[in-house]
This record gives sequence, C-alpha cells and structure tokens, in this order.
Amino acid sequence: MELDLLLLQNESKILEFKRDLSSIEPILKTIVAFANTAGGILIIGRSAEGELIGVKDVLKAEEMLANSIADRIRPTLLPEIEIATVRGKDLLILKVPHWRAPFYLKNEGIPRGVYIRLGSTSQPAGPELLAELQRSYTALSYDQQPLPELSMEALDLDDLAAVFKSEISKEKCQSLGILASVANRLVPTIGGLILFGKKEVREKWVPDARVSCARFQGTTKAQFIDRYDIAGTILSAVNEVPKFIARNTRLSAMIQDFQRKDVSEYSQEALREVVVNALVHADYSIPGSSIQIAVFSDRLEIQNPGMLPFGFTLEDLKAGVSRVRNRVLARVFHELHFMEAWGSGYRRVIQACEKNGYVYPNWEELGTFVRVTFSPHAQTVLREEIIEDREEEILRLFGPNEKLPFRKIFARLPSSLSERMLRYYLARLKAKRLLISKGKGPATYWQKL
Repeated sequence: MELDLLLLQNESKILEFKRDLSSIEPILKTIVAFANTAGGILIIGRSAEGELIGVKDVLKAEEMLANSIADRIRPTLLPEIEIATVRGKDLLILKVPHWRAPFYLKNEGIPRGVYIRLGSTSQPAGPELLAELQRSYTALSYDQQPLPELSMEALDLDDLAAVFKSEISKEKCQSLGILASVANRLVPTIGGLILFGKKEVREKWVPDARVSCARFQGTTKAQFIDRYDIAGTILSAVNEVPKFIARNTRLSAMIQDFQRKDVSEYSQEALREVVVNALVHADYSIPGSSIQIAVFSDRLEIQNPGMLPFGFTLEDLKAGVSRVRNRVLARVFHELHFMEAWGSGYRRVIQACEKNGYVYPNWEELGTFVRVTFSPHAQTVLREEIIEDREEEILRLFGPNEKLPFRKIFARLPSSLSERMLRYYLARLKAKRLLISKGKGPATYWQKL
C-alpha cells in the first residue's frame, strides 16, 4: 500500500504509529507482537491521532532502533527499516514479517516477554494464546493431540457409524485423526472427542466445545425471547442452528414474474457457510468460551472463540487463502461434504448474498474472538412495521369472534415456533391492536379486535 494511503489509515492488527523513539519499550513490544501474530508495519513520526511530526536526526534514530532490536529481541529478528520523507517530514517505516518463533523481549524472557496483537494493541500472549502460538509452528494442531488417559470407550461409536452411514474401521479413524496411537494402543484425539465423544466425557474434557443460540428482544442482550444450548456435538449444530434461526427470524414474500417468492430474513446459504466455518475454526482451547449465535431485531451475529490463526489476516480470508486451525475437524467436515474446496467459503458467502439481494456480512476480529454480522434482507425490513408472515399465520388461527387460550393457539400453529417466541408475537399483535387479551393466568384468552 502507498505510504500516503497508509498515513490515512487507523491503527489496526497490522499497522501502528508512534510519535518518536523517546520510549523504546512500547516500540519493541509492537515489533515482537507483529512478528508473532501476522506481521505488520510500524511508522515512527506520526501520532496515533494523525499528526505528522517527523523524526529528528533520522539516520541516528534508525541506527539506534536497529541496535535496540538486535540487542533486546530474541530470536534474532530483522525487520526492513526504511526512511521516507512526506511533506517535509522524515519518517521511519518498519516492515515486520510474521515468522516462526515465538519472539520475545530478552529482558522479560518466555513466557512474560511474548507479545501478540489483539486488535490495534500489543498484549502479553498469556498461557492459552502462547500454547496456540507454539502449536502453530508444529505439525500438530490442538485437536490432533491424543488423550492417553482415555480409551475408545470415550467415543460414541454408534453415532460415528450413523454420521458416516456405515461402520468405520479403526484405520479410517486414524486416517481422519479421530484416533491416535499412543504406546501401541488407540486413544481418542481432542478432535475425535469434540466430534464423537460421549456426553459425560465431552463435558469433562472439552466443556467449551458447544454452541449456544439466543433470540433477543430489540437490539441489545437485555432480554431473551428464545434460548437454545445445543446438547449434541458440534456436528449436531450443522442442522440444529439453521432450525433455531428459521424459527426466530422473519419470512417475507415478493412477487417476481407474476409468482410469489419467499424471502428469508437472512441468506440460508451464507449462514450455513459461516456456521460451518465457525465450528471448524473455533479455538476450543480457550476456557469459558463457546460458539454463540445471537439473533436481534436488526441483525444476526455468529461469534466463535479464537483470534484468526497466527500469520493470517481478514484480507487473506477474503482473498481465498486457507489456514486450518483444527485439522481433525476440517478433515471430517470435508469428508462429510460440509466443507467444499479449501478457502472458498468467503467467496460462496458473497455469491449467495449477491444472488438473492442480501447485504454482505461484516467480518470482525475483536480481540480473542471473530464475529460475523448479517443484516436482514430489505424486503423483510420493509414489512416489519406492517405485519410479518408469522403474525399473519397467528391471526389466521382465529375464527370470527373466537376466543383462544394460549395452549390452543400453540397447538394449532402449523409451523415450528417456541412458546417464548409465540408469546413475543402475541405481544406484538396486541401492541399493533390486532389482538386483545382478557383474563388472568391460565384463564387468559386471546381474541381478534
């Protein structure tokens, strides 16, 4: 990118500005963090607020900076240092490559001196991210690690056969990475346990390999309307998440070539791709995290734990570059045809949105998690202030002057809708003065106005 354009950017995962060299420690931390995470560019002589200040005696400053990097960063790191002049101001530009290490500050050592980029800041890696960083430089991903404390009994072999629609040999399980050989015995890997572990074993060993879904009232997380924690393995989520989304989002209709065409609030094809991507690429080693599906009145968010893999950026994702975090999960999902060609997911999401008139989703790396935000189809937004198809469906249940208790309304519904979601729609219809309710408690009944 041209320097003039870089100077107009905000600080990010791969770009930072410093006024001067008066405080060398933060500069060295940034260089270490860039090298460990995804590379980056550090420009000295411009403030974070955008003011172009310049570097005094730039040749001496360059020598001092090069010596500090050589003396205080381990292993040896050789960033490219350039001098440039913009609007009469001398600047130092450091181009730091991502490289196998980890790199650290010599005076702090490992692990304290290992820094990574989280958003636009340089932070200590911490034990979980340091382990992920070290794994990224080996041939063994987190989900490939064997669990010698367990035996094959930890796996649900019936579920394994049902998923593949046939008996799977031990050799095939080893090939897929579900099993690994340790001291002449076959044991499950972490990936095998995430995919096919028995419930009680998964809850003990990989408790965060789960998916939580929620539908919120309005645009904040203040109040739940519907909630669903998927009880099965992450393979169950491939089918269960779309069902939850379908029952908690709007369905509109448009007339095209004299024919009615149903329009989902969000692209089902695009959602499937992003859900699968989240399941395969989540960092299941982070304690206390889970994959989260959140439906709001104005958007849908899919969030998975884990920053982007080290050495990987959002630009790489959009360019079709593939970087696999969990090799076992990716192999099994590919074998089951849940994933297509490597690196093609982003392109298919964009194509699905273009084909049906949806806004492109927005990908964000927010610290130690990645979030994809979908906006609703314009056709469904326009109908929201009038009346939704689900509301029409409820209104059609009432005959002239008919009074219906909640249980009878719920029983008559032809489509899948949770009790909580039905209460939400009844309240909306009441607010729009299309229904009234009378009575209290179990004696409450509803009637058309």
